[in-house]
Amino acid sequence: ITFLTILWTIGSLKKDPFITKTLSIQGEPVSGSKLFKINCVGCHGISAQGLVGPDLNEVTKQLSDKKIINQVIRGLTPPMPSFEIEPKAMADLLAYMHSLNS
Repeated sequence: ITFLTILWTIGSLKKDPFITKTLSIQGEPVSGSKLFKINCVGCHGISAQGLVGPDLNEVTKQLSDKKIINQVIRGLTPPMPSFEIEPKAMADLLAYMHSLNS
């Protein structure tokens, strides 16, 4: 990944309609927890403690919601795959991830 690629990605986050739509929706942590258990525990662990993928318990303190959404839908750091997810489901997943800080 080059510096220009990173700048382009950051610039495109500001205009991405998926991200804008997702951030306009109030997510539900319980629904997000279900999505996490179906799609994420294989790599991030049942308690988001990290296995193949990193520990996600403090991720919302470290990364903006835009960066988290971008990571999920684009799978920017291998071996993470990209996920096709509806804005409501992504908002739910974000709400769950925020609940991990409690």
